[in-house]
Amino acid sequence: MAESISIKVERFAEALGMSVLVQGSGEAVFETGEIGRPGLQLAGYYIHFARSRVQLLGNSEMHYLYGMSYEEAYERLDRFMSHGIPCVVCARNNMPPKALTDCAQKYATPVFLSGALTDDIGHRITNYLSRKLAPSALIHGVMLDVSGVGILLRGVSGLGKSETALEMIKLGHRLVADDVVEITRVTENRLVGRAPDATRCLIEVRGIGVVDVRYLFGVGAVLGEKSVDLVMDLELWQADREYNRLGAQSTTEMLGVRVPETMLPVSPGRNLAVVIEVAARNFLLKRMGYDTSGDFTRRAQALLEGRE
Repeated sequence: MAESISIKVERFAEALGMSVLVQGSGEAVFETGEIGRPGLQLAGYYIHFARSRVQLLGNSEMHYLYGMSYEEAYERLDRFMSHGIPCVVCARNNMPPKALTDCAQKYATPVFLSGALTDDIGHRITNYLSRKLAPSALIHGVMLDVSGVGILLRGVSGLGKSETALEMIKLGHRLVADDVVEITRVTENRLVGRAPDATRCLIEVRGIGVVDVRYLFGVGAVLGEKSVDLVMDLELWQADREYNRLGAQSTTEMLGVRVPETMLPVSPGRNLAVVIEVAARNFLLKRMGYDTSGDFTRRAQALLEGRE
């Protein structure tokens, strides 16, 4: 996980449907996606204060402040803000007292207002920041959703990954990303892939140029993000190389997660789209507990033992 990230105040507010009450420094620095409910701190207890968390004020905290004079609230909020908190979020459209905004201005701490319920906006903030702080990498390849299986195609340029993706789209499957795939580890053992903002829904076809899949095939032909379930490495066919013919499963490591991997040789006249579709369906069968290759191997072994 990244140590910290800096997000512009306007972008953070827009992403979570909030309004900005105090700009602060114009950016907020986050070290964690966890939420703090600072009721104890407003009462004066700071021994176990998680100051790096987003500080969320719900009904209880806000009405506690409403019951104070300006001077008393300012004194408590001044101590609270002096700890360098990343920002304050006021839930339920509860406008904060002037003492809070004055202290926020003094310490350049952003303050946001949300109309959502306290728990709801808290969960949304946690999900948003956890994703932003998650380990990620940019990978050259094509990401597809094939029959519900997230397939990452890798290989050197010129092997036909984008053309294969177009053929897959014509077969009813969905494009996630072309050329550059942003991979993020969202949990300990789960990766998701998506397209960078600049290339979302776009695909490059040599000889034609960049085309927008949404307008050519409809919005149902694209998907915002998809879990990385299977990696397929494309390479030119090599006559002297021994390729997997019995379905033995190998894996590759990406961002500390092991993902099933298979090598797909490319040769003239080979219909890669059909092969990828079969690979996806076979992957689903394995996920359901049926391994065709393993069953074939067991039956072949039984026949050999019977002959002996």
